[in-house]
Amino acid sequence: MSYVPADLRYTDDHEWIRTEADGSMTVGITDHAQKNLGDIVFFELPAVGRKVEAGDPIGVVESVKAASDLYTPVDGEILAINQDVVDTPEEVNDSPYESWLFKIKIKGTPSNGLLDAKAYQKLLGGE
Repeated sequence: MSYVPADLRYTDDHEWIRTEADGSMTVGITDHAQKNLGDIVFFELPAVGRKVEAGDPIGVVESVKAASDLYTPVDGEILAINQDVVDTPEEVNDSPYESWLFKIKIKGTPSNGLLDAKAYQKLLGGE
């Protein structure tokens, strides 16, 4: 069973989103995603300052099993990337909800396509 924190929002691409006090969003991959990927060996993250639209592929996560695109959950601008996960990607396997990937400044209002924890668990098949 995958752990799904109640205080986060989720995408159907298995990314988690935390809204910060300044209105920006921090994004990472979920426990479910890291379990399915297996041992993560590489992250390619977007450039700081890049303007993005919801659903844009903006990076890559590679594991011993596969490579998968990372997508932005909202329109906005990349504020920061987590260099620690680039340098030690395996940390995401140990703590996916502490190992954020990038921060984004939202343009407009967040998409209604974000799922709460209950809806995300339902997407996972009630795990």
